[in-house]
Amino acid sequence: MLRSAVPSAVSIRTLVNNPSSKSGEAFRVVEVGARDGLQNEKKMVPTAIKVELINKLSEVGLKTVEATSYVSPKWVPQMGDHDNVITQIKKYPGVAYPVLVPNLAGLKNALQNENVKEIAVFGAASEGFSKKNINCSIEEGFNRIKEVTEEALKNNLRVRGYISTVIACPYDGKTKPSVVADLTEKLLSFGCYEVSLGDTIGAGGAGSVGRLLDEVSKAAPLEKLAVHFHDTYGQALSNVLVAINRGIRVADSSIAGLGGCPYAVGATGNLATEDLVYMLHDLGFNTGINLPKLIQTSEWICAQMGRNNASRASIALLSKKKKL
Repeated sequence: MLRSAVPSAVSIRTLVNNPSSKSGEAFRVVEVGARDGLQNEKKMVPTAIKVELINKLSEVGLKTVEATSYVSPKWVPQMGDHDNVITQIKKYPGVAYPVLVPNLAGLKNALQNENVKEIAVFGAASEGFSKKNINCSIEEGFNRIKEVTEEALKNNLRVRGYISTVIACPYDGKTKPSVVADLTEKLLSFGCYEVSLGDTIGAGGAGSVGRLLDEVSKAAPLEKLAVHFHDTYGQALSNVLVAINRGIRVADSSIAGLGGCPYAVGATGNLATEDLVYMLHDLGFNTGINLPKLIQTSEWICAQMGRNNASRASIALLSKKKKL
């Protein structure tokens, strides 16, 4: 496949300097809190709380809410109730509830549950992370993804792809953008409808993210791309803005900033959904999300888990409300 030209500097400047061009434009927020946000929590979260969280997230207007992960409970105990979660949640019209599937065994289990309509597959852009995370090389990992994707499509499931460590790896250092571009192209050729580019350890900034997207946009249409940033260095929102200015209109985030890569030193979690939505609404995008209800949900889940809220927007708006 021939790679398309990088968006011109003129077109990018036009988007940046013309905020009105975003007024009313749709932007899809993919909520990953119930899966990516909870999977590394050491304290077990009851199934009933997970189900209520997903229902609340659906009610605020999110159109994609990752529900759970079909991984072995031996490796990720927090996701051991995957069948109960996907079965018990309310299925809101127009809302997708993808589940993460690591291999054919996971897919086989997922296919036994008629509530599973969409899956997510994942691979890494660095050898070190791939071997640490899924115990195989990049090539072996993507061969598995191809098998899973082909089987899922045969069973009429939608498939979303993830690529981890797109900026840097805790073991191998910086990731080459060309490697990410090639892997993105592969996932799309397998049949993934979209590829989410994950800065797993939150090392990226505006410069490195811009260089990455310039390279990946040669390999894949912008409408097939999403971004997934962790906020380790406080750069997640600015990185999303870089993606927006390149033409990307999908971003992953986690309620209250839940989650974070266990391999990232000093990791503070995912980009908080409330912070992302606050910025998107300020830019004029239409997300379909009720921000006040989202913040109420954020406070609720933090209270249930006995943890502090990592969303700056939630903290600021709740403090303002208390003063009134």
